[in-house]
Amino acid sequence: MQYLIIAILLSVLISSIFKMFDRYRIDTFQAIVANYIVCVIAGVVFIGQNPFNAVSVNAAWFPWSLLMGCGFIGVFTMLAFGIKINGMTTTTIANKLSLVIPVLFSVWLYKDQMGIGKVAGILLAFPAIWLTTRTKSENRTQHGFLLPALIFLGGGMIDTQMKYVQMYFLPTPADQATYTLFCFAVAGAIGVVAVIILLALNKTKLKGRNILAGIAIGVPNYFSIYYLIRMLNSNFLQSSAAIPVFNIGIVVISSVTAIVLFREKAGWPRLLGLFLSILSIALIALGDR
Repeated sequence: MQYLIIAILLSVLISSIFKMFDRYRIDTFQAIVANYIVCVIAGVVFIGQNPFNAVSVNAAWFPWSLLMGCGFIGVFTMLAFGIKINGMTTTTIANKLSLVIPVLFSVWLYKDQMGIGKVAGILLAFPAIWLTTRTKSENRTQHGFLLPALIFLGGGMIDTQMKYVQMYFLPTPADQATYTLFCFAVAGAIGVVAVIILLALNKTKLKGRNILAGIAIGVPNYFSIYYLIRMLNSNFLQSSAAIPVFNIGIVVISSVTAIVLFREKAGWPRLLGLFLSILSIALIALGDR
């Protein structure tokens, strides 16, 4: 259970830092790229050795790290643009409701049991997330459904792949730590190339505050993924329960943090959403036992 709590708290910390990007005029993409470089450094320090060698490249999980690294930077970038184009509410809902994708795959691939309690909890997550994340002040102008749909599919497939690779290719904590590092290395390499191209085209300029922002989210980002994989490997919950609890838990703690630290208003829809979210977590967790 401690891995689940740590992964949720680290994810909430990242979200809280992102909330301050507009205030300090942070270039989100530059910060994301810097974050991945810091993730690699944090991973190397954590592992205590340089894992970039022939042994790792020949590991069974290596092709999956390439795919997940592309997914990381792709979905992360879409989230940033989604918040600007469609607003925080639409983007968050699309991202968190993607939990349904790994749930369906868990039932299909791993034969996870789906009792009445778990099904009820997952269904309850839909209105719970919508009520918890909606705000009155947000611009409700619609800009199409393509980007939210891509975020929904991308987020769901990353969670699905994470469970699949963990189950079949990452039996030890050392494998889990190294795999996480390689995923971030791939994402960072793609990001660095993109930034170089943008600089060459005079489409962006490097600024120190963007690098500092990336450093701030880099370390918690690496360990949030590492501890999520550790949690999935612990069999504390079946993946059809673990991923929904993880996503809903982030929504709950993020909302409480926003209300307490960022002085966001807690109207009755949000309070009802928090109640339903907690009830959803309880139903899913108890239904998994």
